[in-house]
Amino acid sequence: MPPKAKVTRDMVINAAFEVTRTMGAENVNARTVSQKLGCSTQPVMYHFAKIEDMKKAVYAKLDWFHTEYLLNIEKPQKGIMLGIGLNYIRFAIEEPHLFRFLFQSGFAVENNLVEMIDSGELKPVISVMQEAMEMNVEQTKEVFLTIALFAHGYASIIANNSLEYDEEVVALHLERAYRGAVLAVQEEANR
Repeated sequence: MPPKAKVTRDMVINAAFEVTRTMGAENVNARTVSQKLGCSTQPVMYHFAKIEDMKKAVYAKLDWFHTEYLLNIEKPQKGIMLGIGLNYIRFAIEEPHLFRFLFQSGFAVENNLVEMIDSGELKPVISVMQEAMEMNVEQTKEVFLTIALFAHGYASIIANNSLEYDEEVVALHLERAYRGAVLAVQEEANR
């Protein structure tokens, strides 16, 4: 008889991620994750005695997954900022369960926007934006906050099925918000 396959912590996290992706975080439990793995609940509970801890691990994985998604700009836009903003909204459309878990579940480690913008997960996004805009890091963060709040509003409404996505309209609005944010930062720098 061959030995049983060992279920690793990463396998449990990946299975819980897939349950979150397809069914929502509210359906992540030992039973659904073990079904996804094709095993009993024992290996799942061995790695995560508390479901809350498993969800925290899934959240951390999802945070990095989201950052990679944002930076994977398929076709050149008018600029990197528009591409990141549109990807943020597309993520809400394509991955509504993941979007809601990431942004509407209360699992965020950061308690406010200042903590969020200084988080390690956001550094790659800020870095790409800083290079594209040729601004210092503080100016880049100010522009990012404006765009992030604007894009998050659109994405939240869409993820909760309250608005249909029209990329042309959204791109126009994002472009306006971006130009306004850049202009405001430049005006403040010239004072």
